[in-house]
Parts: sequence; structure tokens; C-alpha cells
Amino acid sequence: MVIFRENTEDIYAGIEFEQGTEDNKKFLELFKANFPKAYAKIRFPNTSGIGIKPVSSEGTERLFRAAVEYAIANKRKSVTIVHKGNIQKFTEGAFRNWSYALAEREFPGQTYGWEQWERTKAAEGEKAANAEMDAAKKAGKIIIKDAIADITLQQVLTRPDEFDVLATCNLNGDYLSDALAAQVGGIGIAPGANINYVTGHAVFEATHGTAPKYANLDKVNPGSVILSGEMMLRYMGWTEAADAVITAMDRTIGQKTVTYDFARLMEGATEVKCSEFGDALIRNL
Repeated sequence: MVIFRENTEDIYAGIEFEQGTEDNKKFLELFKANFPKAYAKIRFPNTSGIGIKPVSSEGTERLFRAAVEYAIANKRKSVTIVHKGNIQKFTEGAFRNWSYALAEREFPGQTYGWEQWERTKAAEGEKAANAEMDAAKKAGKIIIKDAIADITLQQVLTRPDEFDVLATCNLNGDYLSDALAAQVGGIGIAPGANINYVTGHAVFEATHGTAPKYANLDKVNPGSVILSGEMMLRYMGWTEAADAVITAMDRTIGQKTVTYDFARLMEGATEVKCSEFGDALIRNL
């Protein structure tokens, strides 16, 4: 699975007002004066920290466009819009709606969405809608669907074959990426990239961050950094080099020559240091 996670909006915007501060008080006074009904929904306003969750059509469309273009270029089968729109109707619900609309508007010949299926079902019946869906799949179209975030967290673990590319807001993507990393051994091997497909700028990094407590111990799994490099090579168009890295990684792990985090999960593994894993990887290139 590949996750496209919006990385500038949602809670990542960091717009918060700490409880008890002057800014918090000013914000709540303004909120109460202008939106009294909404203010009344805050159970304990005097002791509440407050956060703002912005989700824009521009940010949504940029992310979802990139997800669909990736799916088309890499011959993937589906893109799932992951959201909590059943509760957050005007943020994550809008994220869902804007994503479906973009797919129909910009990729009509390459995608087929669940919303289209619903319209056909309403107009012509379920049999006609199913026939339309089957025809789209046979034509190689990308299926655009959506799923509620909390249900998705369960289903990506129990029914992973039903998912391919996921597109979601910031916080959902944070949860999903770590949950999926656990399925392949943990965040020590999960790569990451921050990509602006409009300007072409990109930064590739390990999803686990700097992990300073492991500095100079020659212990941790370098897989996340190495595979982030593989993503960079592939993004640059150096596919032969990227494929070589993947092959070497597969061989090394297949030989059960692994760092401590994988060794504790594998029977008969040979536990090696970070540097020794790198040496083994080089031998398998």
C-alpha cells in the first residue's frame, strides 16, 4: 500500500490556543460573540484547550491529484479516500467530496468512482451499476472509493488486499502509516517522502525521525533511510538503481541477516549491527 498524506493542513497547521492563556480567552470570547450556538457545544470552555483544523479545496485537490496520477503511472487498481466525514462533515467530509469531484473532472477516462456507481444504481438499478463497475475494471480504470478512517485502520490489517493507494488528511495518514509499518516489521523499515508534485521539490526521510537515543550505538535498522533513498532514486527516474536497492533489501532480509528489531520477530535470524546490515546489503547488490 502507498499512502498519500496531506502535510500542510489539518492538525499539522498547528493552530492551537493553550488553556488558561490570554490568546485562549480572546479566541473563546470572539467565538462566543459570533457563533453562540457552536460555542454552547463546548462542554467546559473555561478549562479547554482549543485547536483549529483547516482543510482546503486547494490542498485536497493537490494531494488527490498526485495520488491518482501515481496510481495511473504505476498501474495500481484503486485509490481510497480515507476520512472521518461522517462526523467532521465540513473538513474531512469536504475532503472526500472534493476528491471524488476532482477524479470525475480531471480523470474521466482513467477512473471510475463509487459515487458514479451510486448514481447509476439510483437511475438504472444495482445490476446496471455493477455492470458499469465491471466494465471499468476490465478497461483498466482506477477505482475511486472511500472509507471511514477508524474502520480503515481495522481493514488495512485484516483485509489488506482490498486497498492499494490511500489518500487522506494529515492525522489519519499519521496513524495509518505506522499501523501499516507494523505489518512489515515496524517503522524501522518504513520510508517516507515530502513531495510537491507541482514544483517538483521533494525531501526524502525516514518516517521514524532522528531517533537521538540510538545515536552512535550502531544498532538501529537503516532500512527506513535506505528505502527513502530508493524512493528518491525512483522519483529522479533512476529506476535501475532503485530496483537494485529493493533487490538487495529483499535478499538480505530473506537471508535473515537483520538488525535487532527484525531479529526478535524472526526464527533463526542472525542479529547484526546497523553497519553490518549495510555491509550485507552491499554484498547483495
